Amino acid sequence: MMDRTLKALSLILSYPSRDWQQAMPEIGAVLGSDPRIAADTRAALRRLADGFAGADLYDLQESYVMLFDRSRTLSLNLFEHVHGESRDRGGAMVSLLGTYRDAGFEPATSDLPDHLPVLLEFLATRPVAEMRDTLADAAHILDALAARLTRRDSRYAAAFTALLHLSGTRAVAEAVADMLARPDDDPTDLAALDAVWEETEVTFGPDPGAGCPQVRDMLARMDTSERPEPQAGPDLAAE
Repeated sequence: MMDRTLKALSLILSYPSRDWQQAMPEIGAVLGSDPRIAADTRAALRRLADGFAGADLYDLQESYVMLFDRSRTLSLNLFEHVHGESRDRGGAMVSLLGTYRDAGFEPATSDLPDHLPVLLEFLATRPVAEMRDTLADAAHILDALAARLTRRDSRYAAAFTALLHLSGTRAVAEAVADMLARPDDDPTDLAALDAVWEETEVTFGPDPGAGCPQVRDMLARMDTSERPEPQAGPDLAAE
């Protein structure tokens, strides 16, 4: 059975498209009715979805890119917050993709396997205990992203707060503080951002030494440390 709330959160954190915008009333209804999420956060998610439904699409797309694509400290690629430019990131990607395929899940997107909306879509198909454990292991990243978005007065912060509620745990304060101690990027300094983002290409070729550990195990290691539109419209129907 599909977890419709996780599917809705995956969609609301995806790059805005016309189909995405048209689905916002349904997405808002799903997120606003899940008792696992605190009432104030449910209300904030409804406002977020309502705002998206009525806003100019190009403004939404520009805002999304400025927040999540032009800022490493707000990146939705989770391994960016763990491995940065390290070559270990490539191996982690291969293992994560293997975990997806072992579970019969094939991401229908050009985004990297560690892109948060992709992970959430996968977790929406997994047992509740696995979903909670995985989100709990990433709690310090989710908490830090929520804090940074709140600093920028971004309504997206509610989505990360909701994920923390679904995890059923609280992030370790020291780990969150360590992440927040890193300086934020300036998304308007394009030259500096281009220099920062120049790194070794991540490839997904065969790797005989790479295993396929569970997503939880890979996310647990976190404590040690122009986009195409979708081809198909959002679908929140339970499977």
